[in-house]
Amino acid sequence: MYESDPQSRRRFLQHAGLGIVALSAAVPLRRACADASPQNAITPQAALDRLLAGNARYAANKFDPKDFSAGRAARAKAQHPIASILSCADSRVAPELMFDQAPGDLFVVRVAGNYLNPDALSSLEYGVGVLGTPLLMVLGHSNCGAVKATIQELQDPRPLPGHIWDITNAVRPGIENVVKAGGDNLLERAIEANAEYNAARLAAAQPIIAAAVKDGRARVVCAEYELASGKVRLLKS
Repeated sequence: MYESDPQSRRRFLQHAGLGIVALSAAVPLRRACADASPQNAITPQAALDRLLAGNARYAANKFDPKDFSAGRAARAKAQHPIASILSCADSRVAPELMFDQAPGDLFVVRVAGNYLNPDALSSLEYGVGVLGTPLLMVLGHSNCGAVKATIQELQDPRPLPGHIWDITNAVRPGIENVVKAGGDNLLERAIEANAEYNAARLAAAQPIIAAAVKDGRARVVCAEYELASGKVRLLKS
């Protein structure tokens, strides 16, 4: 058998020793990485508390400082949002801002009138089933134009331009009874009813979201954003 010279043997042992040291240091590091939980490995209540705390900062104009470049490389590989939000497309409604959250924190679906349709549902199912968001929120807002247009269409039916009728047709089921009842603060009550109606539909959506809600892995809430104050108010859920 071939025997190496003493110098080569010493070099081999030195390199082997360094390798063992490096390996012993790497094992705890790999274990720590494996044990590190993603930010959305939290309870639905913890996710809701984080959103409400962020909204309080937003309303008080006391944002947490953010370095938007930090974590960009990690976000390119994966995302772990803490909440999925069905929000209105209104330009004054920006969930990441109103909840003072950073990129990668929220999975947002926006459509005028914040109503649940097949496209929105499939996206929200992806948020829960694939990304693991523990919280889902249907977010209405004050002075909603989509709800206002639906009230007008119910009270005085007239042709609407283009495909805008599709919006009022989708919002109608959630507010029709409120409009028929009439009374004071009709727009505000209709906005609340629309959010509550779609939150109930979302919580019962089979097969992914209803199962997650039943198992306690996810929770569905509804809320209203007040444009003037910047505050988010939880509604019945």
